[in-house]
Amino acid sequence: MVDQAYVKKIKAQLHQAGFKLTPQREATVVSLLQNETGHLSAEEVYLLVKESTPDIGLATVYRTLEILTELNIVNKVSFTDGLIRYDLRREGAQHHFHHHLQCLQCGKIQEVYEDLLHDVERLVEQQYHFQVQDHKLTFQGICADCQRRNREAKAKQE
Repeated sequence: MVDQAYVKKIKAQLHQAGFKLTPQREATVVSLLQNETGHLSAEEVYLLVKESTPDIGLATVYRTLEILTELNIVNKVSFTDGLIRYDLRREGAQHHFHHHLQCLQCGKIQEVYEDLLHDVERLVEQQYHFQVQDHKLTFQGICADCQRRNREAKAKQE
């Protein structure tokens, strides 16, 4: 179920920036909300949107994602697969408020909903006189499921 109050907030943000929430843009936003933890590429968003809005074009989805990125409604995230993926920002987040754990074995991506870099940002600002606007953090390693499968496979070989 889609949070209609959040859709209305996004509509207000678009309107304030001079954009309308067209049916195509709304379908894109709804697809992102329905797949909030999916880290979808533009093509994956397009395929989802196309199910409810068959007349939408890939270029429209790309433009919508760029607008949503410019308005800080979504973040662009790049993982080791080289694809740009889109991640909804949490309401009220001043910057990228969650981080990712990416399994290098199965590709699964978990989210960490804590701002782990607050102290680091402060240190960077003080020592380097650099005003941090945003940050993204991805830990790469082996997830618990793959570790378990690896142990089981090793035990079978012995």
